[in-house]
Amino acid sequence: MPTGFGRLWTAQTVSSFGDGVTHAALPLLALTLTRDPMALAVVTAAGTLPWLLFGVLGGALVDRWDRRRTMWVADTARAVLLAIPAGAAVLDVLSIPLLAAVAFLLGVGGLFFDTAATAYLPDLLSRDPALLERANSRLRGAQTAMSGFAGPPAGSALLAGGRAAPLLTDAVSFLLSALLVRTLPAMPRPVPQLHESLLRQARAGASYVFRDRVLLGLALRPAVGNVAFLAVETVLALFAHDRLGIDTYGFGLLLTAEATGGLIGAGIASPLGRRLGTGTALTCTAAVEGLAILVLAAAPNPYVAGSALAVCGAGMGATMVLAPSLRQAIVPAHLMGRVASTSRMLAMCAAPLGAFLGGWLATAYDIRTPLYAAAALLLTMTAVTASMTSNRRVEAALAAARTDGPGRPSSSVDPEREKASDVS
Repeated sequence: MPTGFGRLWTAQTVSSFGDGVTHAALPLLALTLTRDPMALAVVTAAGTLPWLLFGVLGGALVDRWDRRRTMWVADTARAVLLAIPAGAAVLDVLSIPLLAAVAFLLGVGGLFFDTAATAYLPDLLSRDPALLERANSRLRGAQTAMSGFAGPPAGSALLAGGRAAPLLTDAVSFLLSALLVRTLPAMPRPVPQLHESLLRQARAGASYVFRDRVLLGLALRPAVGNVAFLAVETVLALFAHDRLGIDTYGFGLLLTAEATGGLIGAGIASPLGRRLGTGTALTCTAAVEGLAILVLAAAPNPYVAGSALAVCGAGMGATMVLAPSLRQAIVPAHLMGRVASTSRMLAMCAAPLGAFLGGWLATAYDIRTPLYAAAALLLTMTAVTASMTSNRRVEAALAAARTDGPGRPSSSVDPEREKASDVS
């Protein structure tokens, strides 16, 4: 691995710990203000709305900007932003609208940071598929360990010491990450396409995804998955408290169980992909996620619920190593920001729907209903996308990328080649 990767890994590890603290603390903070499931859904959905509003345009901007600078500026801005709700908590003026607004602006920062980081990594690793898979495994493992394993219990514990404490902890993590990112090696800025408008460039990135069966399949999985997972996440704190009898600290441990599975999944992703093939492995992990949520919905006690979340986390961890690595290996460098943001936009735009769906189902029917609906969605998605990311299609896309080279549009989206692939 290049030396710079270690600094990128450290920066994301530190930031992920802060994210984990906030991930556990934010719904608990909201619960101190309201017990209305729809109000909780507003806070959950607000953080995903920037992808709906600016997702593709954000990717086009990242393909014009210096990606390293984009990352550290986004982290610095998010650190400053978190001081607002922390101050409101100290002054006892914290409210649901304020939490929703902060979640939205944090989402804007996350949009630019995540897109820039996704586009920066292939350049750092010379677009080598094996290195990309190894790097994403390490990044995902660290993110899972920090944001899910270490962060949530820390967030619950910090919340006991004051409502501002977890928010300030996350702010410090963003500042440290920004300082580390600034030390990363500079990469050549993408060649500007001066004769094209920003909107036209954004449209070209979206078209690239929708014309390629493999990329579309990779994008649809998290899109449908986010509807399901946000429906679960919206009511999970309430479900854990009312149906499983879990207290505030126990809720942090429940999230830790999911993170533990995610850490294991990230570690076994590469061997699983080699043994089954990337396409088959992605289908298997998607099926595992759906079945695990089904068990969670019927869980009679915290131990079964924790085990189900751990299995679901393992499936998610493996998926989030294999899918991004494949995308980074087959997409040309000058399109990477737009393709990444389009794929992420589809996933994140689906999330508000999932959040409101979860809140509505819990209000209209029962607190377990969103979980059963989420399991049905995940299993249906698995069946629909299995052929789109089959081993044969994946190998054809990788071969096309090797033939075309990293700087040219991949011929995997050529209409004649796509027709031949359909026949095969």
